[in-house]
Amino acid sequence: MSEEIKHFDLVILGHGAAAFSAGIKASELSSGEMSIAMIGTGPLGGTCVNVGCVPSKYLLEASHRVFRPKHPKMEGIYETNVVHDFSAVMKGLRSYVKQARESKYVDVMRSYENVALYEGLARFTDRKTVEISDPKGKKIGKVSGSNILIATGSRPSIPNIDGLNDAGFLTSDTIWGIDELPSSIAIVGGGAIGLEIGQALLHFGSSVTVIEALDSLLPQTEPEIGSAIRALLEKEGMKFYMKARVSSVHKSSKNKIVEVITHKGRERVEVDEILVATGRLPNTDTLNLDAAGIKTDPRGQVLTERSMKTTSPGIYAAGDCVSKRLFLETLAAREGVIAVSNMFGEDLRIDYDSSTWAVFTYPQIAGVGMTENEFSRKNGSCSCRTFPLSNLTKASIIGETEGLIKITVDPKDNRVVGMHIMAPNATDIITEGAYAVQNGYKINDIIATSHIFPSMSEGIKNAAQSFIRDLSMMSCCME
Repeated sequence: MSEEIKHFDLVILGHGAAAFSAGIKASELSSGEMSIAMIGTGPLGGTCVNVGCVPSKYLLEASHRVFRPKHPKMEGIYETNVVHDFSAVMKGLRSYVKQARESKYVDVMRSYENVALYEGLARFTDRKTVEISDPKGKKIGKVSGSNILIATGSRPSIPNIDGLNDAGFLTSDTIWGIDELPSSIAIVGGGAIGLEIGQALLHFGSSVTVIEALDSLLPQTEPEIGSAIRALLEKEGMKFYMKARVSSVHKSSKNKIVEVITHKGRERVEVDEILVATGRLPNTDTLNLDAAGIKTDPRGQVLTERSMKTTSPGIYAAGDCVSKRLFLETLAAREGVIAVSNMFGEDLRIDYDSSTWAVFTYPQIAGVGMTENEFSRKNGSCSCRTFPLSNLTKASIIGETEGLIKITVDPKDNRVVGMHIMAPNATDIITEGAYAVQNGYKINDIIATSHIFPSMSEGIKNAAQSFIRDLSMMSCCME
């Protein structure tokens, strides 16, 4: 007797942001008639709500409330020590994560009776069929789908460092379980994850050392911003080893010893704890993609068209498992919507060029489109201006002048092709840059748009105005 295979209109591998976005969109487009199977392991919601955006921003916001009263930036406001309990903060963090997961994923799932949730690991047996097993390898069953979406997310990438496993370490997946603040911590990797968690722990009182392989921070942004955020973090007390690598790790009687190789030679960093923040790997290695004719890049990320179609007919992919430059929850959700919409006969394409990204340090960093170097390499030349927050009235009023706004335009027509911001609320005002890049706005379009005075967003208008006049010769609210 042949094994029973349950058929669905749509099979979704994964149950994170991309998977939920796709499942909800498919249900909406079919008025709840489409039969959907969603297969995944671990807590519902995937990386973002459980171990990514939500807990990291919670920890950052809590840390700022401890740090900023101790470092007032306005005359007549005096230093205030904030009484806090790190263990209680972490308990509150985990409680909020649970609440967010329940309200945004578990409760939402109950609203969709057309979605069948399978707890298990998926593995292709052919282009239309998926075998489901529990974490121990015991087979649960098989499902097939008229269409299949791969949205299996990612996991921390752990470098092969001698002694690291024996010494023990934390990742961005596991750090949320700690209750005691490390008195000192070495962070391997100076990307968004490392800097966010590093600044949060620094603000709570940890001694933080960042070890970065590159010669600058945040290569996705303008070098002026990478230099500015490093200078600010060093001023706060963070230590950096740039163009460095960890050769080995071992335990001492009390701490962990990190051997770091720099241009100066070999140095030893002694810390209580180690956080590995060296990027993430796609969860595709157990899917048996070859059986379905799905191609990947060298890192195992699924190759897709802008329609989110893979190399195999009827199979789409979305989220962190897709081969691309940016890895964001909002982008994953958009990819899921585009994939499902195209299953229903539409012809949508993902727009990576106007996708915004952010780093939630304080000040925040956000960007959209190309940097000066990226546009110049592709087109030979560009036109750009950098506007320091020290020239912005609102920033001067609140004492938050350590930042900048940089705009890159195509010199042929003054069309905005990139915007990068370091400012207290960069994540809120970068959307103006996204509109500009997506819609082909020109510098004059930004200048002609009314901006509130005084505000941080006015800095975007000032940056645009710097293309046409000397700002030192300009009064407030000059059009």
